[in-house]
Amino acid sequence: MPFVIVEMWEGRTLEQKRALVKAITDAMIEHAGAKPDHLHVVIHESTLDNWGRAGVLGSDEAKG
Repeated sequence: MPFVIVEMWEGRTLEQKRALVKAITDAMIEHAGAKPDHLHVVIHESTLDNWGRAGVLGSDEAKG
C-alpha cells in the first residue's frame, strides 16, 4: 500500500490540493504501477513559523 507524503507551506486552495492529489495519483499509476484504491496521498502543511532553512525560519526569510 503506497503512501506519498507531500510537505509544503500552507496556503493552497482546496481546488489546488484536489488537482495535486489527482496528478500524483495519476503519476503513481502510470510510472509506479500503483493501484488507485491502495494509494494514499497525505499533504502536510506547515506555517512559515514551523519551517526553517539555513538556520532561518521561513517567516523571517519571507520578511527579508
